[in-house]
Amino acid sequence: MKKFLVIGNPIDHSLSPKLHNYWIKNNNIKAIYEKQKLESSQVKDLILKVKKKEISGINITVPFKKTVIPYLDELSVEAKRTESVNTIYLHKEKTVGHNTDIEGFERSINDINFDIKDKKILILGAGGVVPSLIFALEKMGVSRITLSNRTKEKAEDLKKLFRNLSIINWGQNEDFDMIINATSLGLSEEDKIDLDFSQIKKNKLFYDIIYNPSETNFLKKGKDFGNKTENGLKMFIYQAQASFEIWHGIRPKIDNDVIKLLYL
Repeated sequence: MKKFLVIGNPIDHSLSPKLHNYWIKNNNIKAIYEKQKLESSQVKDLILKVKKKEISGINITVPFKKTVIPYLDELSVEAKRTESVNTIYLHKEKTVGHNTDIEGFERSINDINFDIKDKKILILGAGGVVPSLIFALEKMGVSRITLSNRTKEKAEDLKKLFRNLSIINWGQNEDFDMIINATSLGLSEEDKIDLDFSQIKKNKLFYDIIYNPSETNFLKKGKDFGNKTENGLKMFIYQAQASFEIWHGIRPKIDNDVIKLLYL
């Protein structure tokens, strides 16, 4: 039986096993998908297990999307451009790192019919998924991307990958059409992003990468101010679908049953 994993730290919140095992069962595949909390020192040995065919594939979440790169044999174009990997597989005896977060995010935006072209985007956070968001946003033709992170040096590092990126201090006000929470603030119910959005006009899009819980305090605040909100569930499902297809050669079905499964 083939074995697949999602790794991260923290990892308890991940719904990846629930989704992948549902698709595995529905497609009569002999496999199991589990989640594993890791320390950085364990990453190299785990990837070696892919090389040895003890593990057939790995999904990567915070904080290892960049950590895994030195231990891989090859990177896809998307993974190389963003320096971010969320899917690992074996191809011709080589471990390959790919990035399906880009596709996941782009499809999630297309789903909600938000015309993103020529819009001003503000991103909060500079973690592992952020390069994928920037890559996708540039591809979709936004007019400006501004980044704010609690550690400004980490935000400045992303300018080496994306020269047109604007950086502002954490807490500084900035006009935007869409704001994205790409921090981990929101994984716990008591987490709050201590920023003042009270002067922002209505009808903006508040987007949170977090999907569990389904409505973070960030999204609640956006809704209270009269804005459109979207969590990261569809991005999560679409990136998972792309990973599943890479591993199994099958594009699994996404329907209401899948959405219900993840909200239970």
